[in-house]
Amino acid sequence: MDSVDVEQFVRDGFAKLEGIVPREVGDAARALLWQRIGLSPDDPSGWTQPVVWTSDMTGEGPFGQFMASPKLHAALDAVAGPGGWHPRGAVGNIPIRFPRVAPADDRGWHIDSNTMRADGTWGVSARPATLLLLVLFSEVGTDDAPTRIRAGSHRDMVKVLDGKQVLDPMKMGPIFDAAGSDRPLALATGSPGDAYVVHPFTVHAAQEHLGTEPRFMAQMPFVLTKPLSPGGDTPLARAIGW
Repeated sequence: MDSVDVEQFVRDGFAKLEGIVPREVGDAARALLWQRIGLSPDDPSGWTQPVVWTSDMTGEGPFGQFMASPKLHAALDAVAGPGGWHPRGAVGNIPIRFPRVAPADDRGWHIDSNTMRADGTWGVSARPATLLLLVLFSEVGTDDAPTRIRAGSHRDMVKVLDGKQVLDPMKMGPIFDAAGSDRPLALATGSPGDAYVVHPFTVHAAQEHLGTEPRFMAQMPFVLTKPLSPGGDTPLARAIGW
């Protein structure tokens, strides 16, 4: 099953997965999320915050269908190797971005925490134990706050990380700002049921919602069965010259 463009993932540090579930499954997930946040798609007067967080912690209904998707599993096998990642049953945290309000101050360039310290906290290192998945539950066009991605920035980021240290991403703003700053900009657009698999070193950022309809998208780590390290033979390793 050709569920992911592996060569694009190696080159750009991300790849789009179209329709890991049917659109109606994404629509059903979005309907549940509206219920959970107590707001209505038909009443913009309640859209007063730029970001509202909710979650799926049980894999209920359509969320479980996303996580069990054969197309998703085939894509993860393709980039991390069969048996190279741990399945997850629930989506986890889900930020919903709303239009027509002042944007949140959370739009800086970054990579996600990817390494657990001995005390159970997480930071960033050159031996990541996760890869990132973005999942769309709504239509996301260029004005609908799609995640910004610096295509190819994973190759810049790996050069500045120390394999022996786990760093605090909150203190790495200037490093993130510089990494891949001259790279092409891509936008994670798509339809309900689409997803993006993203290399743990690929620099990305949120952005202001300039559209008209709220954007529903999850961003979740998939834990690798062993940390990424030099000498690996998967596209995850090949993408950064390892």
